[in-house]
Amino acid sequence: MTRAWLAILAAVVLLPVLLRHAIATEIWIFAIFGLGLNLLMGYTGLLSFGQSTFFGSAGYVAGYLLKHFGTNLFLVLGIGIVVGALSAAVVGYLCVQRSGLYFIMLTFALNQMFYFTAYQWTTVTGGEDGMPGIPRPSVLGLDIHGPLAYYAAVALLFLISLWVMQRIVESPLGKILQAIRENEVRAEALGYNAPRMKLAAFVVGGAFSGLAGVLYAMLFGIVPLESIGFVFSGNVVFATLIGGSGSLYGPVIGSFVFIWLSESVSSMWAR
Repeated sequence: MTRAWLAILAAVVLLPVLLRHAIATEIWIFAIFGLGLNLLMGYTGLLSFGQSTFFGSAGYVAGYLLKHFGTNLFLVLGIGIVVGALSAAVVGYLCVQRSGLYFIMLTFALNQMFYFTAYQWTTVTGGEDGMPGIPRPSVLGLDIHGPLAYYAAVALLFLISLWVMQRIVESPLGKILQAIRENEVRAEALGYNAPRMKLAAFVVGGAFSGLAGVLYAMLFGIVPLESIGFVFSGNVVFATLIGGSGSLYGPVIGSFVFIWLSESVSSMWAR
């Protein structure tokens, strides 16, 4: 564990030197996003293709508050986490009663519902054009408008998120979720309420996704419609699989590989 943390700290220091600041920042935001999905897919055995529902919903709410009300950054982050958790609670409640392909298709269908709601609600979300003009507020008197300053803020939040997720997966809740992944029938025979535990995983994963959505909105100053689409959900699934689902550090490795490749290779190959 110590070696892994040292490697991550080294990566936090070196990335802004080796990559453009925006790309380096996006890697850590995507890693936070992946941590939320990994709790579902890797530790609970639930393949969700609707994770961008929570990511995009939080991004839109945070973007609206920042753009029109100049809300305090800490309050916006808290609201984004709550929005992600609440939307995950709604989606999770409808999905955890199903399993297998039915579960996957439900998450996909509900994601599409949120997507088309954002697409049609042009007066708030901007529809197909997205929600532009989102500012980066100062935090505790510190200016994070600069690329490097914002990178440092995001990297710090990523490290905190990783530590919190490590505590969760090593807690009794994390062990119960892994038991459900391995054998749900046996876990229920031991007295655990599997649907309730799955819903808890949904809510926690949604909270992490909501945090990532807020940070993403401030990174580029816009919430694009794609951020709540199923392709974005697929991207985080692929990134997590690349790094290794079920491993705490899998989403971190996968996010680096996925974002770095998508940015570097796209300049040479359109696909």
